Amino acid sequence: MANVSIIGSEKSGRTSLAEKLGKKGTESDITLYNFVKGNNIYSFVDANGYPESLKPLTNAIDLCDIALVCVPSSGLNAQVGECIVALDLLASKRGLFVITMSDRSNPMAISELSEKIKAITKGTSLERWESIAVSTTTFEGIDTLKERIFALGEEARSDNSAREELPPRVVVDHFFNVTGIGCVVLGIVAQGTIKVHDNLTVFPIGRPAQIRSIQSNDVDMKTAPAGTRVGLALRGVQSKEFDRGYIISQKEEVASKFNLKCRLTKFTQGLGVGDAVHLFAGLQSIPATIGGISIDGKDITQAPAGSECNVVLTTQKEIAYSKNDRFLIARLNNPKQRFVAGCTAV
Repeated sequence: MANVSIIGSEKSGRTSLAEKLGKKGTESDITLYNFVKGNNIYSFVDANGYPESLKPLTNAIDLCDIALVCVPSSGLNAQVGECIVALDLLASKRGLFVITMSDRSNPMAISELSEKIKAITKGTSLERWESIAVSTTTFEGIDTLKERIFALGEEARSDNSAREELPPRVVVDHFFNVTGIGCVVLGIVAQGTIKVHDNLTVFPIGRPAQIRSIQSNDVDMKTAPAGTRVGLALRGVQSKEFDRGYIISQKEEVASKFNLKCRLTKFTQGLGVGDAVHLFAGLQSIPATIGGISIDGKDITQAPAGSECNVVLTTQKEIAYSKNDRFLIARLNNPKQRFVAGCTAV
């Protein structure tokens, strides 16, 4: 299985593209689409709640093996830039730029736009990503796009296979109650292999839970390896206890105070002690306050744009995380560029 995010500005054609690539499933501020090719399943996540909120964008990126950045043929805009910044800060390594609505442009203009994309992504983790022009009206480029997605999907499945022997970890994105079944959650097996009757724990609340049943793409399964999008019926926990981003595993770090190693984007206004910010940790998001900043062991009050620093940060409530997770710091009220820094736990 491969998981693909479809991101871009509100009028970038991302939802029309998602509808051409898969069958619509669960819908919220992120909408899921599924496509089956032989024995392989592709799950597409449309960040349809973005740009009004950053949460659907960060959630879609965190849920994916492959990112599709939709750029309208009319040209680049601030939201495309924000998507690129987020992907770079999260060190996303696999994706494509999809120039949408190609039927409204011409080959020369599309070629120029591709060159502009190369220029603005130079020096980022996205600099080698290919640009493909498509039209959901004429279907130009759709087959080529699918071929590229399938090729990247093979890479993703190889990476996921390498994580199958790790301790099991499921990241939850939707949860609800089903009459006669009880608590059901949807999510991604981020690592390891889960099995029916596994006894795990829901973090950060520390609630024990047993997996009663597993489904993927409406098919019952006894086990599900890393990379699989699953629906789990759980015993021992209620759906009302969940929040998006909760993690089902054997062990997680749980904290409300963090020491983070951060890289500030060059587009931010900087970061200061006392700043009220928003922290994105996987699918969890929560207000936070900057308590301290240091560079090379020296305490400072302000970190400039483009710098690397250590940040002490306190969140309003506890969150669950792993030492290998990446974090994002954002200012939600900044009208131009909301992302401030990409971070890892120290």
